[in-house]
Amino acid sequence: MAKVYIKDIGKYLGQDVSLSGWLYNKSSKGKLIFLQLRDGSGVIQCVVFKGDVSDEIFKLADSLTQESSITVGGIVKEDKRSKLGYEIGVKNLSLIQLAKDYPISPKEHGTAFLMENRHLWLRSSRQAAILKIRDEIIFAIRQYFRDNGFILVDSPILTPAASEGTSTLFETDYFDQRAYLSQSGQLYGEAAAMALGKIYCFGPTFRAEKSKTRRHLTEFWMVEPEVAFNDIDDNMDLAEDFICYIIEQVLKNRRAELEVLERDISKLENIKKPFPRISYTQAIEILNKKGNPTKWGGDIGGDEETLISENFERPVMIHRYPAAIKAFYMKRDPQDAKLALALDVIGPEGYGEIIGGSVREEDYETLLSRIKESKLPIEAFDWYLDLRKYGTVPHAGFGMGIERMVAWICGLHHVRETIAFPRMMDKIRP
Repeated sequence: MAKVYIKDIGKYLGQDVSLSGWLYNKSSKGKLIFLQLRDGSGVIQCVVFKGDVSDEIFKLADSLTQESSITVGGIVKEDKRSKLGYEIGVKNLSLIQLAKDYPISPKEHGTAFLMENRHLWLRSSRQAAILKIRDEIIFAIRQYFRDNGFILVDSPILTPAASEGTSTLFETDYFDQRAYLSQSGQLYGEAAAMALGKIYCFGPTFRAEKSKTRRHLTEFWMVEPEVAFNDIDDNMDLAEDFICYIIEQVLKNRRAELEVLERDISKLENIKKPFPRISYTQAIEILNKKGNPTKWGGDIGGDEETLISENFERPVMIHRYPAAIKAFYMKRDPQDAKLALALDVIGPEGYGEIIGGSVREEDYETLLSRIKESKLPIEAFDWYLDLRKYGTVPHAGFGMGIERMVAWICGLHHVRETIAFPRMMDKIRP
């Protein structure tokens, strides 16, 4: 008897198989008991007919509870009413463990309760679909960069200084020094790009923002490509191509999961190149026409991003922000020193910023003066300044937040469902 996974069941039509998993649901009708079995790869109906099994097995099937772990043996049959197209005619059934009083019943539960039981909530079909789409996105990211000549370089999680802003750092004691959990791998990515030309780093990042919005986590995953000799147009081309590839792969390989989430797939199918590109100044004009009071020089926050995205069915690229509101390492526009060669990609449907990046300042003296102006410790950036002393070149890159991308592709209201165990201001367990 072949031991198989549900996803492969079609290969075994008419054969005896063995499946191990958990009882997702159960119903009965006289001499028939219907067991919905899940094994992580899928869900299949296993039909227990009293005439085909011993009284002991039929009694066992009748006693099973939600999330009990079992092994089922039986024959694979065609079932055109099933989404899977197959069912199991049960011959044997054995109990691994009987689950008692499983807290998440098929009835409706509040989000707070589900988050407290996140370790169990992951077993639902919706959460499983989200995690499979997340996996697909991450695989597509790695495949895209491999196919396009990028080298993965792992950046450290413990760092001596900030890259984004000193007010959002998680500080920790590092023997007799202060250290911080990384906000970004970008600075290290720049060093690697000077060695390898085209690189990306990919890992967890941390922001101690006291924010309870639906778009923020304190711990999230970010992928950050960095390319030597790229300018702002190259950077926008890369971001555009990258997003389109990820969407294509999810549509190709995870359509069933999108359907579980009742995602409007037509909106994703519409994500094609080219993306609209507007300047920060044009973005402010759009906001003002919509009645938003943001003045030139002000930051574009979540509400403003949503308003701007309403004008476009595809991601919109906003470039050339006021230098005063951007990070010290961003290069100024040679045509207008008030502007930084920065780039944000705003997702459609109100999903906000999914990519943020820039051309980096490559001049030593200019970068040194910026570090001083920002009142950052020069000794923490001596190695970063070295990159501008030894063979400096123009270069650019960006960061994409994985959770924002998952939320957009899955059509989720809140990022708390985009990662198995989310970390928020008020959430550190399980």
